[in-house]
Amino acid sequence: MTTIPTWNDMLPLVPEAFLLGATLALLLADLFVSRQRRGLTHFLAIVVLVLTAILTARPQAGAQSAFGGMFVRDAFADLAKLGILLTTVAVFVYAKPYLKPRGLFQGEFYVLCLTGVLGMMLMVSAGSLIMVYLGLELLALSSYALVALNRDSPLSSESAMKYFVLGALASGMLLYGMSMLYGATGTLDLSRIHAAASIAYHDQRMLLLFGLVFVVVGLAFKFGAAPFHMWLPDVYQGSPTAVTLFIAAAPKIAAFGMSWRLLEGGLASLANDWQGMLAVLALLSLAIGNLVAIAQTNLKRMLAYSTISHVGFLFLGLLAGSREGYAAALFYALTYAITTVAAFGMIVLLSRGDFEAEEIDDFKGLNQRSAWYAGMMLMVMASLAGVPIWVGFVAKLAVLQAAVADFLWLAIAAGVFAVIGSFYYLRVIKVMYFDSPARMEPLSLPADVPFRFVLSVNGLLLLALGVASGPLWAWCLRAIPG
Repeated sequence: MTTIPTWNDMLPLVPEAFLLGATLALLLADLFVSRQRRGLTHFLAIVVLVLTAILTARPQAGAQSAFGGMFVRDAFADLAKLGILLTTVAVFVYAKPYLKPRGLFQGEFYVLCLTGVLGMMLMVSAGSLIMVYLGLELLALSSYALVALNRDSPLSSESAMKYFVLGALASGMLLYGMSMLYGATGTLDLSRIHAAASIAYHDQRMLLLFGLVFVVVGLAFKFGAAPFHMWLPDVYQGSPTAVTLFIAAAPKIAAFGMSWRLLEGGLASLANDWQGMLAVLALLSLAIGNLVAIAQTNLKRMLAYSTISHVGFLFLGLLAGSREGYAAALFYALTYAITTVAAFGMIVLLSRGDFEAEEIDDFKGLNQRSAWYAGMMLMVMASLAGVPIWVGFVAKLAVLQAAVADFLWLAIAAGVFAVIGSFYYLRVIKVMYFDSPARMEPLSLPADVPFRFVLSVNGLLLLALGVASGPLWAWCLRAIPG
């Protein structure tokens, strides 16, 4: 039966509708902005994100749905969207000093990022398999183009091609799995799939399990979980750092949101099956991510393998299957995004002209050149390593506490690999504080004052959230239905 959309259907979609309209307007306006005034596009893009965040944060009376349940707006969606939007604001601030001297300061960067943000917002509000796939492909297609932004770089073009081919393969697997879920249940609505799966007969259950395997494989690729991580290091290294900033942070929040909608909202009755799959993926991600990262000398590749290991911790919260576990995973995704943008922001800080500060050795003696920014990088590395009093420790502890009841062996393995992984983070700190710099003159800082201010606030926030994580943790817990 076809339902005619009403104004009530549009009310929950106001932030997304505004973002779509503003992105299209920005695309047209950029045609009339000269290269010398490209900063106007940059400013307007940030304004669009801030206004969208204000619309998202406005109070609402409980959960709302639109278009027959295809789109869901609840506390979980609002918190995840705020994380995505504010992280992208930081990305834009950090990207400008990098893009400008390299001739990449173009309106296309901002339009593609905003389109990707729209896709992420749809992913975390998906109440239907159609909305999941629509949001996912909006993000994926935007990301492919962003990776290839520097058309003169063979490495960037190679990374974009690899990302496109493997991304298309993963999208196909996810779509194939969704088609099997539809074949077994006769519906695309996640709540109805949940109801149908709980009373499925033997033949239907087998088809559901077969579809579940393909769905989990697709999700694992989008997360960058081992053994489906083959694209991640090359894309991180080959992309312009400003693009790596974008694809490394906010999409992890969206991927968690999509996974929670699919696994808890649609396939909770098959929890015993997908928990086992996620446990294997988590163990492989923790092992491969931490062990291979030790051998890396390129900082962007090291952070890529670090991402793989952090996905293992995210899966710990997901496979716990409890309210506290999901809240811990959401907290982890949000704080990881904040930490990651600061890490790549430091790479932008040290990059200048055509020089890319991608090697760990490029940070040698940073404390002697700028004690303040060496302190910022120390906070980033300490948080990623999970050193106490920084927010990364609180996030790791939360997911371990959630998983220890039913997956004690995996929690112990995660703790062991976290200790092993601390080596490559501490190596960066050692290089900054105990090695002699290649150049003795003071650090040449970008003239962009907002960049330096936001980077400093970003670094200090990692310590502040570690010391006073209660409000954010309580917000994450409230966002997960009891």
